[in-house]
Amino acid sequence: MTAATPQLAVVADIGGTNTRVALAEAGKVRTETIRRYRNAQETGLDAVLVHYLSEVSARPEAACVAMAGPVRDGVGKLTNLDWVVNRASIAEATGAGTVAVLNDLQAQGHALDALAPEVLTPVRPGQPASARAAKLVVGVGTGLNAAPVYHLGGQTLVPPSETGHVSLRATTPEDLALRDWVAERHPMPGFEDVLSGRGFERIYAYFCHAEGAGDPKSADAIMADLDSDPRARRTVDTFTRLLGAYVGDLALITLPFGGVFLCGGVTQHFAPHLTGPGFAEAFCDKGRFSEFMRQFPVHIVTDDYAALTGCACHLDELARLPG
Repeated sequence: MTAATPQLAVVADIGGTNTRVALAEAGKVRTETIRRYRNAQETGLDAVLVHYLSEVSARPEAACVAMAGPVRDGVGKLTNLDWVVNRASIAEATGAGTVAVLNDLQAQGHALDALAPEVLTPVRPGQPASARAAKLVVGVGTGLNAAPVYHLGGQTLVPPSETGHVSLRATTPEDLALRDWVAERHPMPGFEDVLSGRGFERIYAYFCHAEGAGDPKSADAIMADLDSDPRARRTVDTFTRLLGAYVGDLALITLPFGGVFLCGGVTQHFAPHLTGPGFAEAFCDKGRFSEFMRQFPVHIVTDDYAALTGCACHLDELARLPG
């Protein structure tokens, strides 16, 4: 297989509620072929793929699946869905000769070089860098995770991680009190316990507890009450600051001179707040390294199909490998 003879591929992105499937060629998703399936109405990924390929009458040569959960040796268990994703069963369901299974953040990382400027919202300008400089993708949604993105030769390397589950740190008395309150309900609290959709609600619930008044609210209700509920505003400010500090720590670990890219449903809902000063100040607040932090550009990714694009790009790179 060569770049001159692009392979037909099927790509899928499994979320907690829906699975999106599409056809792709030469690293590009054919958007007119995208279909969405409700996971609750399906028995598993294999059934979704068989159904989809029957609908579109396609016989792909390659397949790639992005899933929200850890992947090892081509097998993954979704974090928020009782499905097991297996490279061998995907090959059987699709008839594809080349099959890949990626964590969803890995897929987002593989998509970065293919994203158009109009789907990137600037948060911080940073400084120009080489096109092959390291990048960092951070996903905030039902869960929390991050992955570095590297280039080596003709390949994009996106090591998997479960970065959202590292221990929640506290640098102020208020953060320490929040962490202790979360620890009473979730042993060994991690960043995902406060930096996710449910984590956002948890911060509000903590303020109700700390102030001895009020009742917990859903994320939608909190956002709707920003102008009338000071506690809701405080929750948004706390979430934004904690996210900025967390992403800043990851930037020091991975040195993404090519930029930090924030994605996920919660990220998009929070976009107006992330572009304000709170996130940037917390991101750069690293003591004697604060000025060093200013060189990292930060963007919000608003492309809902970026994971599908990442799957397509990954398969295209595999097809162009020698041998």
